[in-house]
Amino acid sequence: MILASDPDLKTFVLSKRETSELLEKLEATWPAGTIPAVKSMTVHEVHEGNRLLVANDKVIGVQITDQILPFVGASAEILSQFPSVTVDMGAVKFVCNGAKVMRPGITKFDSFKKGGIVLVKDQVHGKVLASGLALEDSETAKSMEKGYVIENLHYISDEMWEGFKQI
Repeated sequence: MILASDPDLKTFVLSKRETSELLEKLEATWPAGTIPAVKSMTVHEVHEGNRLLVANDKVIGVQITDQILPFVGASAEILSQFPSVTVDMGAVKFVCNGAKVMRPGITKFDSFKKGGIVLVKDQVHGKVLASGLALEDSETAKSMEKGYVIENLHYISDEMWEGFKQI
């Protein structure tokens, strides 16, 4: 069922089966207790294969091709469940333009595994700037002097963020 009239943004409600399958995928990849109780989900397709996932009238995640990440504007309850890195203020501009997160810009690490979902926060306000996948585990990354640590997949000002503004 299509809900939106904006030609750039297709909106539809997932069936119970589709919602259940999506929740199973989230439970397998997101930290335990992160997903709210949901009967049905609404999806806003921003670009083919890239979707905003809405549960209980709140955007909780973004689906970028086959990867589901937390939405950077999601509630603090959801975002606080994920490990994060903190970057110095010099790295903020680059992160908000989609750059991979490099070791020299990271000032603080939570514990995470290679391939896991990691949030990127700024050093001054602790605000979530991006979500992505760890290219190294946290222990390896701490010992690095240079190199990429986080693959930045969703960030403030990207097309998913701009799509959120339309709903």
